[in-house]
Amino acid sequence: MRIGVFTALWGNLSFEQALDTAAAAGVTAVEIGAGGYPGSPHCPVDDLLASEAARSTYLDAIHSRGLMLSALSIHDNPVHPDPAVAAAADATFQKAVRLAALLNVPVINAFSGLPAGAPGDVMPNWVTCPWPPYNLEMLDYQWNQVTIPYWTKAGAFAAEHGVKVAFEMHPGMLVYNVETLLKLRAAVGPVLGCNFDPSHLWWNGVDPVAAIRALGDAIFHVHGKDVMVDHLNVAVNGCNDNKPYGEISARAWTFRSIGYGHDAKAWKDIVSALRLVGYDYVISIEHEDAMMSQAEGLAKGVALLKEAGIFESAGEMFWA
Repeated sequence: MRIGVFTALWGNLSFEQALDTAAAAGVTAVEIGAGGYPGSPHCPVDDLLASEAARSTYLDAIHSRGLMLSALSIHDNPVHPDPAVAAAADATFQKAVRLAALLNVPVINAFSGLPAGAPGDVMPNWVTCPWPPYNLEMLDYQWNQVTIPYWTKAGAFAAEHGVKVAFEMHPGMLVYNVETLLKLRAAVGPVLGCNFDPSHLWWNGVDPVAAIRALGDAIFHVHGKDVMVDHLNVAVNGCNDNKPYGEISARAWTFRSIGYGHDAKAWKDIVSALRLVGYDYVISIEHEDAMMSQAEGLAKGVALLKEAGIFESAGEMFWA
């Protein structure tokens, strides 16, 4: 298992400056945005697709610092009801898949996206309950007429290139929990799995260890991100919260650096569960803590994951 970092937090730095900062922080892997919501400040996608020499130089810059490239991330909405938005997201996806194959990167991190509630709608619609009855009609449209057909085609494209697609289970997207992830995977195939981010699960009341056990080999990549759940605010208004992220004292939950939402024991349980289901890849720290600087949040996250991580083979059970 490796500790990595999602370089999106250093969008103001050059590619090589970001790599230097990552290496100095003590991680051994980087996850890099290649379009969509993360942008691509550290990944000149078109240049890399066009030139083998550019790809070699790019990978050398990563590997020479003792790092590996764990994933390309392109979180976006390729099933958006605006055809232009959907087409742009699909083009980003296809380029990222092709580039990942050329760079020998095994996985693309993405969102499932969220369609409209019905033909002719102009905005996506996230359905959170089965009643009134039109909610079920919207879900049927979203799943069977839009999302499954799109990802069946897109998943086949990724499989042809030997690249897996890992969805972050994120509220506000059609795939937002274990059940919806496994539903889309069952419809499309094993090329689809998840980028497991416990922060989005905790604030929805999910036990990440139980989720890991249910997902098993559908976990392709892992994000290291914590969340502080304000139980006093949840007790009043519940866990779904659309107030601005900056209104921390009024919100139900707030993203925090690792260890500032859940303690080392919680993270040790997550790491142990990942090992139990056979995951031995990267935990990529995603810094989104409004109460702590990037440098301090990353340093404390790395320190806790070094304590909680399991980095060596278990070896023979000599006592059994």
